[in-house]
Amino acid sequence: MTAIQIYNTLTRTKEAFIPLEPGKVKMYVCGPTVYDYIHIGNARPVIFFDVVRRYLELTGLDVRYIVNFTDVDDKLIRKAEQMGTTVPEVADTFIAAFNEDIEALGVHAATYNPRVTENIPEIIAFVEGLIDKGYAYESGGDVYFRTSRFEEYGKLSHQNLEELQFGIRIEVGEKKENPQDFVLWKGAKPGEIYWESPWGNGRPGWHIECSAMARKYLGNTLDIHGGGHDLQFPHHECEVAQSESLNGEPLARYWMHNGYIHINNEKMSKSLGNGITVKELLRRAKPQAVRYFMLTTHYRSPLNFNNETLAQAENSVERIANCAANLQHRLAALGDRVAAAGGADDSLSTGLPELDEKLAEIRTRFHAKMSDDFNTPDAVTAVFDLVSEANLYLKREVVSGNVLQVLIKMLESFDSVLGFVHTQAVDGLLDEEIDRLIEERTEARQSKNWARADEIRDLLAEQGIVLEDTPQGIRWRRK
Repeated sequence: MTAIQIYNTLTRTKEAFIPLEPGKVKMYVCGPTVYDYIHIGNARPVIFFDVVRRYLELTGLDVRYIVNFTDVDDKLIRKAEQMGTTVPEVADTFIAAFNEDIEALGVHAATYNPRVTENIPEIIAFVEGLIDKGYAYESGGDVYFRTSRFEEYGKLSHQNLEELQFGIRIEVGEKKENPQDFVLWKGAKPGEIYWESPWGNGRPGWHIECSAMARKYLGNTLDIHGGGHDLQFPHHECEVAQSESLNGEPLARYWMHNGYIHINNEKMSKSLGNGITVKELLRRAKPQAVRYFMLTTHYRSPLNFNNETLAQAENSVERIANCAANLQHRLAALGDRVAAAGGADDSLSTGLPELDEKLAEIRTRFHAKMSDDFNTPDAVTAVFDLVSEANLYLKREVVSGNVLQVLIKMLESFDSVLGFVHTQAVDGLLDEEIDRLIEERTEARQSKNWARADEIRDLLAEQGIVLEDTPQGIRWRRK
């Protein structure tokens, strides 16, 4: 299998991916600030880094995957005031909504989702360490990071202190030594949620949270740190400064950032009012189509959303799903079973030399593209080439169970990364229940119990189950 190459934001080059510890990957991706429902822009890193994690695991790596929740922040405080509730209740509400959304999108659960409020002692200890080393200072109940002490400040976003200082001004009430210094601990205003600290009652600044949680759950140096392009500065830049000042080690070996999302060729923004929540999006389209839409543009490129691209995505995933269903149906008609797909599918052989050659080329290309900085658009092309070969084989009057199993396993292997066919536990009827109802309907028709046959047909239709007659008997698929 091709060695994985990752475009490292820090060096602006593609580099061979070599984990710090052989066979294991420590991966941290910045999660949401949980004051509202996530929108389509939030969904892009959620889906993309899920695919990165899946592919690393497919290649045999053990991935410890951490995605945090920022559950205390100015935005949560304002939301709690608007809702007439508390900050913890706001956080619980929108964490539950986030989990519901990502499950619907077929995103695998993180190894752990730490909350800021669960890690206050670690954050305070981190700030104390920075003060002790002279990298931070207390001023009027707030604590700031002294950017002038960290000579490499700006190395991730490729800016220098002079550039960063241009246009920055000190806000009223701030007591900074320099304009570019950033807050580590914020003194609480009257009525705000707070924790006791050596500097008085307050709460963490945004940037320090991820540094403290990354160190607690993954150690001083991560293999991969990911997030949206908008986090590169100031959030990730500040993380680098804090963590490397305290720990004396690189925060991350590889930095990955996904591009922006545009809506109808306009940048998504609150001022334009063109944001789309994931919940709204899933009322328009299947989750598989949302994943497809996100992955058919390279992750570092801007992504443009409109109804036409979403409709195209729906048609495309339908083609893949139909191929998968047809393969399973033909195999079932032979009375064979396919073993669950395991890791990579390198050893699979159909016994048909010409087909084997084509499948080997498709498999090699899929892995080559995924290994080349997770080039999902070209990997999707390889999936469709496999679908074309499978559909061509399915046109044969006589098929081999072994060939069908090879095609199914290969498609499942690809889909275990991309998630276009199987994304979540399906609400409603299970596959086994549908099979039983179809069998009962067939028996009812044979015994001329038309009322029961119609009742079952209507029940299946209500559940979005489409029945189709084939030479091998009735097959079904979900709409």
